[in-house]
This record gives sequence, structure tokens and C-alpha cells, in this order.
Amino acid sequence: MEFNSIEYICFLTIIFLLFHFAGKKTRLLLLLTASYFFYGCWNAKYTFLIIGITLVSYISALRMEGSLRKKKTILYSSVLIFIGCLFIFKYFDFFGNIFNSFMEIKKSEIRISNLGILLPVGISFYTFQAISYVVDVYRGNCKAEKNLLKYALYIAFFPQLVAGPIERADHIIPQFNKKYEFDYDQITGGMILIAWGLFKKMVIADELAVYVDKIYGNAVAYKGFVFVIATVMFAIQIYCDFSGYSDIAVGSAKLFGINLMKNFKTPYFSSSLQEFWTRWHISLSQWLRDYVYIPLGGGRKGRLRAALNLLCTFLLSGLWHGANMKFVTVCDTQGRLRTRLRVE
Repeated sequence: MEFNSIEYICFLTIIFLLFHFAGKKTRLLLLLTASYFFYGCWNAKYTFLIIGITLVSYISALRMEGSLRKKKTILYSSVLIFIGCLFIFKYFDFFGNIFNSFMEIKKSEIRISNLGILLPVGISFYTFQAISYVVDVYRGNCKAEKNLLKYALYIAFFPQLVAGPIERADHIIPQFNKKYEFDYDQITGGMILIAWGLFKKMVIADELAVYVDKIYGNAVAYKGFVFVIATVMFAIQIYCDFSGYSDIAVGSAKLFGINLMKNFKTPYFSSSLQEFWTRWHISLSQWLRDYVYIPLGGGRKGRLRAALNLLCTFLLSGLWHGANMKFVTVCDTQGRLRTRLRVE
């Protein structure tokens, strides 16, 4: 069920009406049930995965608060489970193919068979949210949530389940505790955001994609200024595509009284590359900064170490967007490989 579909609009409308007329004690249960249904519409069999990650992170956080001596062991074990799930479902075949290519060069008969597993939708988003939660509980930045219903909804909340933003527990869970009141301004604001997001996605991004794909898909047939135009069009397309989905997510959440963080802030008006990264896919950039770059040492251990930390962070960012070498490297006309900071 995609955001830019009639099915999603009908689903959202029905859940909004049920939520508005539901009792206080059943609203969160309704949202969680709707979220699992939304996820199951893609592939019901993989619902066990998001429930499993939810239970592991929920139990791990509670145990860390109850056992000071085993906190680090519990943290490492839970994060290893999350990364392991992400690796198996998203990256196993990718790295297996790289290994097989290397063995082929070495003329070795050793091969790793592909698993051929269908990539679970949204796994990168809810896995990162689970990791940030257990790390924040370990650091003491937030307390472990004892209400399983509220925590499960934090992981599975359908507006931001498959396209972000990547939220933090201390921002979302407290909003579940608030008494819901019909707010006309917030609801109309949410509807306007949804409409604006659909316009950016369907009218701008999808229409530009026709032209861009035609040029990039047959580059030998074109030359000159047409590539400049295609590049500019692609920049607009990719922004409207991603920010459009984020607007729909934020607008959908507003209908239920939940305020998600703003994920894009006119990034192309940035005055520097550093500022750009604070305004493009903000939730991912902040997540990588807080849970990868800074733990690696950030810029505190010299310029060489800072450069290495940046390289590792952006390498992870590229792989997060897709298990494909095109998200990591690009080959220029001399055949040299360069790190590509691709933002997709």
C-alpha cells in the first residue's frame, strides 16, 4: 500500500474516523492494529519480523534498567541481533556476490549461495529506531518504556514506518500519553501537508522522472546541454520524491495528534555542503551523527581520524539506501573508483 495510492487514502480516512470516535483506551490499540495491517498488506509473513525486533528491544531496555552490571552485554547483544537481521534480509546476497566475484578472480570454486530473500519493507527505518532506543536507554537519555502497547506503536506507527522520518523514542512516546482532542487547525494542516506531498511526488517528481530516465537510460543518444538540463531535473525530482513522501507521513501523523519531525528543510538553499547535510533527510543525518560518527570519535581525535570517521559514516549511509555498489562508488572516465556520497 503506497502513500500515493487510492488504497492508502481510503485506509487513512477509515482509520482517522475510527480513531476520532474511539474511546480513550482503544485509540492506541486501534493505531497499532492499523499499523500491523498496513505492514501486512505488503507481506503478512514478515509481520513476525517487526514484532520480533519490537520484543527484543523492549525486553532489552527493561533488563538494562534492572541490571547495571550487564548493561553493556545486553546492549551489544540486542544491537547485534538488529544488525544481524538487517544484514541477512538486506545485505547477505550483496556481500555474497562480492565474495563470489573475488573468488572467481582468484579462480577458486568456493561460492556462497544467494538466499534470495524478499527485502522487508521499512526494515531500515524500524531497525534504526530500535537501535537508537536501546542505545538511548543505555546512555540514560531516556527511560525504558514499560507499556508494551506504546512502545510497539513507536516502532510500527504506520505514517513513518516505510519512509521515515527516523524518530526517537523520547520524542514520540510522550505524545502517546497526551489526551487526544480534536484540533481543527492541526487536522487541516495535516491534510494540506498530505495534498502538498502528493503534488510533489505525483505531479513534479513522477513527471520529471519520465524525462530524466529517458536521458540517463540512453546517454549515448544525447550530448551537450541536454545533460545539464537532465541533471537539474534529477535534482528537483529526487528532492520532490523524498520530501513528498515525508510530507505525507508528517501530515498523516497530524491527523492522530502526533507531530513527527521535519525531515527536509529547503536543502538546495544551503550556503555550504555542511549546512546541506543538516537540511536533507534530517532524521537520517542526525541518526548517523549520534550513533555512528560521534561514537567512532567524531572530530576529536585529529583530522585523519575525523576523515576516516566521515568516510565510514557516509559509506554506511550509502549502503543504508540500497545494497548496491552504485550507492557506494562511481567510476569516472579514467576508470578510477571514487567514494560517492549519493543521497537517495
